[in-house]
Amino acid sequence: MPTPACAHLHVHSEYSLLDGACKIDDLAARAAEFGQPALGLTDHGVMNGAIELYKACRKHAIKPILGCEIYFVDDHADRSPGRTERNHLTLLAATDVGYRNLVKLSSDGFLEGLHRGKPALDMAQLAARGEGIIALTGCLASRF
Repeated sequence: MPTPACAHLHVHSEYSLLDGACKIDDLAARAAEFGQPALGLTDHGVMNGAIELYKACRKHAIKPILGCEIYFVDDHADRSPGRTERNHLTLLAATDVGYRNLVKLSSDGFLEGLHRGKPALDMAQLAARGEGIIALTGCLASRF
């Protein structure tokens, strides 16, 4: 019986500023080399590498899993001075609708919740655009 392969779902690329340096094509090539059936991309606050991941995964015959690691806050509109507690929340697109919702959420984070250089989202925003999205709380900076 063959050993079951794993698929990494929480991966950062060069699009996660100050947190990732991997090139997407290199990530996909390495995942294929290890026999992984899929590769997730969950850069911080952005969906910039989604199309690049899709193309690289197709090239290396593995399934792309599109996602984003958002900065989760209690109130995205709160811009009061001082430290704002931001927790990480990993979101994965389960469907095409989920992908479109992730793109909209990423944009909303920058347009409505940008605070001290980081895009933030709250529960109301996630609830409004949660269809087709899977949430993971596996990061040390997440809220369990």
